[in-house]
Amino acid sequence: MNILGIETSCDETAAALVRDGHQVLSNVVFSQIPLHVKYGGVVPEIASRAHVEKIGEVIKEAIVDKIDAVAVTWGPGLSPALIVGLNAAKGLAKALGVELIAVNHIEAHLHTPFLDSSLLPEEAMPALALAVSGGHTTWIDMPRYTQYHIIGQTLDDAAGEAFDKAAKLLDLGYPGGPKIDKIAKEYLARPDYKRSDLISFPKGRAREGVSSLSGLSADLCVSFSGLKTALLRYVQQSGGAKKLSDDGEIPRIVTSYQEAIIEALCDRTARALKKRDYRSLIVGGGVSLNSRLRDSLQRVADRANVKLLTALPKYCGDNAAMIAALAYYRRNRSGQEAMSLDVNPSLEAGE
Repeated sequence: MNILGIETSCDETAAALVRDGHQVLSNVVFSQIPLHVKYGGVVPEIASRAHVEKIGEVIKEAIVDKIDAVAVTWGPGLSPALIVGLNAAKGLAKALGVELIAVNHIEAHLHTPFLDSSLLPEEAMPALALAVSGGHTTWIDMPRYTQYHIIGQTLDDAAGEAFDKAAKLLDLGYPGGPKIDKIAKEYLARPDYKRSDLISFPKGRAREGVSSLSGLSADLCVSFSGLKTALLRYVQQSGGAKKLSDDGEIPRIVTSYQEAIIEALCDRTARALKKRDYRSLIVGGGVSLNSRLRDSLQRVADRANVKLLTALPKYCGDNAAMIAALAYYRRNRSGQEAMSLDVNPSLEAGE
């Protein structure tokens, strides 16, 4: 079964054709980074306008074989951006006379390790999943495939957002995650590197009283607001980003900040893995491309005796292949009900 996926939840206009939930026949992504870089983040109005301009061209390029169904992201994401993709998908499905399948963006990120892979999702169950991106940092219990229960999450900023805000504060440019990863990787490889030289930033610990508001346990939640504030104060007290750059201090600061985020993610993951006898740890989302995080989570998985499943680098960021692939397993969200859906910017895993 060939499913055409369409993804416009944020700043990538994407379409892909995937066969039977695994074999990627095409994967087309138009990145809007050059449009948003001068603003230091995604501007919803600019994003939606770019989606409108590029969606037809991207879909046309992705159609390399027959289409048996159309899948589309209906949430979560930026409402103006989601609307463009959903309307395009509805029109295409109606014109072709095929079913429309609505897909949850968070769930789709968790399917990415199975793209271009012979491993079937059910073979990895039960699994602990970590969705870690610019908009989400969520730990999800998956007893069976397409069954989800959120057991932990960020109480404020997502990890990717924390990276981007730090990069903006330090004048590193946008998107911040890849830039911080590169700088920190080079710093950690220095022959004179000593862990004792790192700055002691907060490790994202969530307060019990605050986390209880979400109905989740503090030991499986993170909060990066204190970390961001600590970085801001450090930069201000040190004379600003330019002085720190002139003094050659940026690599040490960036590495210390990244280590704090990764330590928080790995600590909560290790705790969550003790909650059930899991077979695998599935990690999806743009931040999963971070080299330090991958290495650290591999050690966590090894200690817990579970298999770490991550996507090929080209599928870590937002893409439509993951939308089309998950749709193969989510055909219960199709038909007339899907055609009448509106976008849901606050959609959570399992909805």
